[in-house]
Amino acid sequence: MEKKIVVANIGMKFGMSHVEGALSFGAEIAAICDLDEENLRFAGERYSIPEEKRFSDYMDIVNNKDINVVTVAVPDQLHKKISCDLLRSGKHVLCEKPLALTREDLEEIIKTADESGCKFMVGQICRFTPSFIKAREIVESGTIGEIYFIESEYAHDYMKLCDTWRADPLRHGVIGGGCHAVDLIRWLAGDPEEVFAYGMHKLLPQVSYDDATIAIMKFGENVAGKVFVSTGCKRDYTMRTCIYGTKGTLICDNTSPTMTLFTTDSEGVVNEKPEIIEVEVNNHNAAKEFEVFADAILNDKPVLTDACEGARTVEVCLSIVESSKTGKIIKPNYEF
Repeated sequence: MEKKIVVANIGMKFGMSHVEGALSFGAEIAAICDLDEENLRFAGERYSIPEEKRFSDYMDIVNNKDINVVTVAVPDQLHKKISCDLLRSGKHVLCEKPLALTREDLEEIIKTADESGCKFMVGQICRFTPSFIKAREIVESGTIGEIYFIESEYAHDYMKLCDTWRADPLRHGVIGGGCHAVDLIRWLAGDPEEVFAYGMHKLLPQVSYDDATIAIMKFGENVAGKVFVSTGCKRDYTMRTCIYGTKGTLICDNTSPTMTLFTTDSEGVVNEKPEIIEVEVNNHNAAKEFEVFADAILNDKPVLTDACEGARTVEVCLSIVESSKTGKIIKPNYEF
């Protein structure tokens, strides 16, 4: 058991929330890293991290034996290389989602994590969002009965965000952003057995992949689901999610202070007034995420969103993309 968490954070444009998460836990920040000098300077000054702890080369962190935990928030294409180098150096790693963009990279990360003996966590942040945590509690309590249909969406306009790495064809919107919605319904309803998808491309001329995709999923007998991903939608960001059960329906998202619960009476008739449940709005709860990861390290607990779990979510995303291209029903392969 390690008694002290000494952290390095790689990627300061998207990783400052991880710095805040580590600080909220009381961890020591030993280093921050970014190729961009301005990102590095801004983060260093914001969190009072001295210049001698700011690095542009992540290998300085790999080779630092005092650091035992690293968060990785770099472009998705770099997750495999950086994460594996860190794991091989004996460091615990919290890597941003999606775990990787290809099955080959997923398999290498899993293998390296297993061989390293270190803890590895994928940052599937929706599992730490208060409204979605409450939704899972309601589902598990049996309040809405058995799920027969579940749908979630990832609606996020990328018009001003499509820089070089987001425009990479490997980083399809379903994999890069839509993995949030896919992971959420996997967490609530389990692994889909089959997926079928349609893709559209009308909104983002600067990318070659579809900017809107709708995927239908079969989870088992009498259970279906849907994921809608739009990275060019003309609306505010949301992950609106509806969970339909045999005794009720739950409607929630990650940006609203309330969620709506419909229940039924003893005769199965829906009650006239739904219950409005107040929830905290915290759609990037990095503090709770880091707390859970640190607890797993300090007390040798399993990491629930480990490399295999992150890979299963990406596998569903890859299956959606394949279906939208081929017009075929795809059965995800969860064997890693």
